Amino acid sequence: MIDNLEKYMTDLGAKARTAANTLRLASGEARTNAILAMAVQVRKAATEILSNNAKDMAAGADKGLTPAMLDRLKLSDERIEDIATGLEAVAALPDPIGAEDERWTRPNGLTIAKVRTPLGVIGMIYESRPNVTADAASLCIKSANACILRGGSEALHSNIAIHKAITRGLTVAGLPETCVQYVGTTSRDAVGHMLAGLDGNIDLIIPRGGKGLVGRVQQDARVPVLAHLEGRNHTYIHADADPDMARDVLVNAKMRRTGICGSTETLLLDIAALDLLPILANALLETGCELRGDAQACAKVGTINPASEADFMTEHLDAILNIKIVDGLDAALAHIDQYGSNHTDAIIAQDEAVAQEFLAKVDSAIVMHNASTQYADGGEFGFGAEIGIATGRLHARGPVGAQHLTSYKYQVLGTGQTRP
Repeated sequence: MIDNLEKYMTDLGAKARTAANTLRLASGEARTNAILAMAVQVRKAATEILSNNAKDMAAGADKGLTPAMLDRLKLSDERIEDIATGLEAVAALPDPIGAEDERWTRPNGLTIAKVRTPLGVIGMIYESRPNVTADAASLCIKSANACILRGGSEALHSNIAIHKAITRGLTVAGLPETCVQYVGTTSRDAVGHMLAGLDGNIDLIIPRGGKGLVGRVQQDARVPVLAHLEGRNHTYIHADADPDMARDVLVNAKMRRTGICGSTETLLLDIAALDLLPILANALLETGCELRGDAQACAKVGTINPASEADFMTEHLDAILNIKIVDGLDAALAHIDQYGSNHTDAIIAQDEAVAQEFLAKVDSAIVMHNASTQYADGGEFGFGAEIGIATGRLHARGPVGAQHLTSYKYQVLGTGQTRP
C-alpha cells in the first residue's frame, strides 16, 4: 500500500530526472552493456517471472478476460527467451545519441551539424502484454532516456517480476536502477499524476492500449503524447491478385496471432475477384476464423455471417474477420478512409501501378504491397523492438524504435565569425 500517492509519484519523477541526466552523459557502450545485462537477468529470472505470470493468468481467467487478452498476457519459456533476445537485438543497434543527421557549411564559414539527443524522461502507460516492460526499458536506455512505466492491473505481477530483472541488470552494469522505474500501484490516480507531468519531470507520454486508455491520455495529458492507437487494419485483394498468394497472405495476416495490433480486421475483396471468395473463406474457416460479411459476401458464401456497421469499426483482436466487397481501388480507398485507424493497410496485387497508387493514397502509418499486415512490428522493421506503433503525424510514425525516441540540437562551429 502507498500511503501518500502524490508524494510517491512526485518522487518517481524527481528520481527519473536525475537518472536521465546520468544517462545523457553515459557512453553508448555503457548503455549497451546495461541492456545486455538486462537480458542475462531476464533469463536468470525465468522461473520467477513465469510464477508471477501464472498469478496474473489465473486472475485474468477469473475476471473473464477474453482468449485474445489472455494470449497477450501469457508468458512461456519461449516468450521469455523472445524477451531476452529482443533485449539483445536492441543492444546491437547503432547508438542513436550523438549521431549526425546533417552537416553543412554556410557561405560565412560556419559549419552547422544536426545531432541526435535524448528526449529526457518518458512515461509509458500500457495494457496487457508484459513484454512491453522489457521493450520499453531497453529502447529508452538505448536512446539515453529514463522511463517511468505503468502497466495494466491484469499484468501487475508479471511486470513487476520483469522490472526487477531489468533493474538488477542496470545495477550490474553500473547505471542507476532509477533509470527504469515501475509504478507499483494499480490506482488509476497514478495515471492522472503521470498525465500532469510529475512537476515537469515527464517530457513525453506514450500510451499503448485500447481506445479508452489512449483517449483518456490524449484528452487529459499536459505533456506531449505519442499515441499508439488501435489497429483497424485492412487487406485489399485486387482483381488481378495471385490467388495462392492472396489466400496465404490473408490467412497469415488474420490468424498468425489474432491478438496483436498488426492483425488484419477487414478483408476488402474486389468485386472482379468475387469468385475467389469461397477459396479464401474455406482457408480461413479451416483455421477457426469466424467470418462476417456484407450482403454480397453472404450471398456468395453461405458460411459467412452478416456483418454490422459496428463490426467494421471494431478492432476484434480475435479470430473474427470482416469482409467487404468493393468495386475497384477507389471504393477500397474510400472504405479505408472511413473505417481505418491509420495503422496498417495492405494491398495484394500484381499490377504495380495499382499498388503504387494504393501506397501513395492510403494515409496510414504503414502501407504494404503483397505482404502480411503482421509485419507491422518494430523487430521486423529492423528496429530491435518497438515501444509502440504511432498512428499520428507528428514526431514519429509507425513502429517507434530507439532512434525515434530522440530529439536533436544544432551544433554551430565557427572560426571567430561575428554577425554584421
